[in-house]
Amino acid sequence: MTTTGSADPNCAPKPIRRGNPTVSFRPGRLTRGETDVATSDAIIDQVKGQFGEAVLESSTPLGFPTVCVAKDRARDILTYLRDEPGLEFDVLTDATAADGLKYPEPWDTRFQVVYHLRSSRDGKRLRVKVGVPERDCTLASVHDLWKSANWAEREIFDMFGVRFEGHPNLKRILCHHKFKGHALRKDYFIHDGQWLDEPETLLDEIGDWGENPADEGFSELVPVNLGPAHPAMHGTLRVFAKMEGETIVKAVPEIGYLHRGFEKHSETGNWTMVIPYTDRLNYCSAMLNNIGYVRTVEKMFGIEPTERCQYIRVIVGELSRIIDHCVCLGAMLVDLGALTNFWYLFNIRERIYHLLEGLCGARLTSSYARIGGMAHDLQDGFETELREILRDMPRNVSDVLGLIAKNRIFLDRTVGIGVISREDALSWGWTGPCLRATGIPYDLRKVEPYDVYADLDWDVATRDGGDVHDRAMVRFDEMIQSMRIIEQALDRMPEGPVMVEDKRVVLPEKDKVYSSIEGLMNHFVLIYDGIKVPAGEAYVPTEAANGELGFYIISDGSGRPYRIHCRAPSFYLYCAYPSLAEGNMVADAVPLLGSLNIIAGELDR
Repeated sequence: MTTTGSADPNCAPKPIRRGNPTVSFRPGRLTRGETDVATSDAIIDQVKGQFGEAVLESSTPLGFPTVCVAKDRARDILTYLRDEPGLEFDVLTDATAADGLKYPEPWDTRFQVVYHLRSSRDGKRLRVKVGVPERDCTLASVHDLWKSANWAEREIFDMFGVRFEGHPNLKRILCHHKFKGHALRKDYFIHDGQWLDEPETLLDEIGDWGENPADEGFSELVPVNLGPAHPAMHGTLRVFAKMEGETIVKAVPEIGYLHRGFEKHSETGNWTMVIPYTDRLNYCSAMLNNIGYVRTVEKMFGIEPTERCQYIRVIVGELSRIIDHCVCLGAMLVDLGALTNFWYLFNIRERIYHLLEGLCGARLTSSYARIGGMAHDLQDGFETELREILRDMPRNVSDVLGLIAKNRIFLDRTVGIGVISREDALSWGWTGPCLRATGIPYDLRKVEPYDVYADLDWDVATRDGGDVHDRAMVRFDEMIQSMRIIEQALDRMPEGPVMVEDKRVVLPEKDKVYSSIEGLMNHFVLIYDGIKVPAGEAYVPTEAANGELGFYIISDGSGRPYRIHCRAPSFYLYCAYPSLAEGNMVADAVPLLGSLNIIAGELDR
């Protein structure tokens, strides 16, 4: 099957940059999501040697090097970490905060701002924590160091009230502009709903329109709202655009329409109750959300799932990835007028959904993963039906590629549109297919392998153009690689249980509940108090369909999460959208958005 194609020179005026559609993994990178001890110690010692007493505390919880630094030196330290040769933490993976008001052991300051850094050079990670007191709830902005900090700092301000000095546009981002208070503070009551009675104009962000209509050029600029109720916007997304003819001069996105308080709700129930909430993040590939969350909790327990469980997670995760790519590609091609491709791709999706529906009784919101394993084993006939799907899929994908690979309309509308450089993609915090479309072979399944990915033979799909065309083609390439992974997993999957035998997280068998006092008490405690995760913190990333899906969790040792933060890949993809859309035609802004595959549930949480 051909996954790349060159255009007919007589019908396609734009050249296609090819590059290798796949890049094999180069060994020697991080494994199992941990920075090795020697590297962790060296990083911490180097920072201490440079800044001395400004490094207040250091540790390596669960293999993740962490430094707590003084608030007045935080920006200097973060700048050093980014620029110093040998460190070069050029990626701000995520930034969030936590409120220590109700933590059993008092914190030195009420708030902590947490930065998760990564080096694209060698893959090492570092967590930097900065204490922020309530009486002086300010911190220097780092938006000029990493572009991804722009929206991350706005979210921290919105949810916790930390003001970032020097930020160019410090305003709410998930809650509406008339919202009072800060929802993720521990003293904000979850049921304090606040209605919005008028939309935000966004005129403060759109820029100068001229002092009066007589100004030169004023009449040529027209305001246009794209969304939030337009089908081409792929969800509840709004872009307020300043237009000159059909060219976008300025674009201002507004998000939060689907904000459901995922992180606040996660603090109200027990650890297991969070699993259904994760379904509603990226609902096109819900099982990957489930797996990402339970992996983080398992990390805090020190639990290794059974081998059969790991194979099942790989299989259902890759099926979810294929579904997600089918939705993304099908919707994007409809934006270009290619409706036939939509039905071809959704046929693949429908067959996989039928298989998964038999597995867990649901199509979208599966809640199949459990802390310590899976809800149950594969149903009878699962493997037979899956092998039939895998037999037909290469032909199905080839049919779609046959319609678009050399299609002049597709090439004209995608090649050279929405181009982003590797450096900008890293600075914006991009991950997943969109980053790999710039030629960077960053895939967590390879660079920080988990489950049984390291035991399977497959390639990281990359392209090198960084445009709409290559973002689409990378997803086609990844579907082929997912098929390879699934076929090997089916061949190698062993027999055995799908849940660990650990009474801390797994209910005892019914016969033990009714026949022994220990079984009865274990059952009672888990039902009444819930799973009690050891006190501490962890950040565990998973390669979801859109990129790095990370959960940062703080536990106080009780049966309820103290803090759960979701690092949503769509959040960092969409924050770069205005810079890509500006200068393009409004018609091109739609497939550009489709190539990013922004899922509103994941974006807004």
